Amino acid sequence: MTAIPHHRPVGPLTVAQAMRPAELGIDVNTMVDKAVDIIRVADADHVILHAEDGRCLGVVRRAQLAPYQNRSWYTARTPIGNITHDGGPFARPEMPAGEALATMRARGMRVWAVTDAAGRAVGLLTPDALRTVLTGERGPLDAAA
Repeated sequence: MTAIPHHRPVGPLTVAQAMRPAELGIDVNTMVDKAVDIIRVADADHVILHAEDGRCLGVVRRAQLAPYQNRSWYTARTPIGNITHDGGPFARPEMPAGEALATMRARGMRVWAVTDAAGRAVGLLTPDALRTVLTGERGPLDAAA
C-alpha cells in the first residue's frame, strides 16, 4: 500500500485551516441547571454562549459549570450569562495560525471561539489543532481517519 503524502496548503496558515465547526450553542438566557444538563447529555467539554441575535458571547467550559452540579434554587433561576465564562475578543478565520496559538498560550485558553464579521460563532479552536496545522504533522486521532 502506498502512502499518500500530506500536502501543506500554499500561503499563510490561518485559523480557518485549524478550526472545527461550532456545533453546540446555548442562549445567554438559558438557566444554569439546563446548561449543565446540555453539556452532560452532549458529553461536551464546552458550549458556545450566544446572544438572542445570534452573536457569540463566549465559551462556557464544563469545568466552569462544576460548582453548579448540585441543584439548588440558584441554578434554576440564574441565566448562564451571569456566571463566569470565557469571553472575547474572539479569533477570526483569517487570523494567522501562529498568532492565534501565541494568543491562546498567553491567555491560558484550551478552547477559543472563532467568529465571522457579524460576530456569529463559526468554529472552535484548540491549541492542538493549531499545532497540527503549523507543523504539518497529523495527530494520533487524525492518523486513524
